[in-house]
Amino acid sequence: MDKKSVIARAALQTFQEQGIEKTKISDIVKRAGVAQGTYYLYFPSKLAVMPAIAELMVEKLLDSVQDTVQEKAPLSKKLEQLVQAVFHITDEYHEVQALIYAGLASTEHIKEWERVYEPFYDWVRSLLQTAKENNEIRNNIDPHAASKLVIALVESAAEQIYLYDTTGIDQSKQQERAVLDFLQHALGVTS
Repeated sequence: MDKKSVIARAALQTFQEQGIEKTKISDIVKRAGVAQGTYYLYFPSKLAVMPAIAELMVEKLLDSVQDTVQEKAPLSKKLEQLVQAVFHITDEYHEVQALIYAGLASTEHIKEWERVYEPFYDWVRSLLQTAKENNEIRNNIDPHAASKLVIALVESAAEQIYLYDTTGIDQSKQQERAVLDFLQHALGVTS
């Protein structure tokens, strides 16, 4: 693992334990096992590490989606698996995601969000492009634009459950089903 990732992981753990405000760069570098100067080679400030932490979470999310979504399944099943994977990761890492949002929103680094999400956008774009070529969705769907909308919808719905509400598993499953129904209808899924 490269030093930038080591520092980002150490920052994430330290922020989780101490909170963003109480964490000092010296705490992060101690945990990472690097010199303070090494930190500054990658990040000019404490909060500049937030996009790197967000990248780690997007990697986890994309890994989970790729592990969950079955390549040979019909599109309707792939969408169901995509929704389930995003809800699962959001549930498992809801505290980390709240931390990232707080850290990014309080800095100029929010502008990096689109770059961080590009691998996930690409994956969903490819899924939709293939579905369009196979006539599994409406032919007027733009995979590029729709990929961002799909991700935004699924993540927002998962965040409503796990970041903002304190609801049970039943409401989570209802929300998953509602999101899936909406996606299938909006895309005109034929399979």
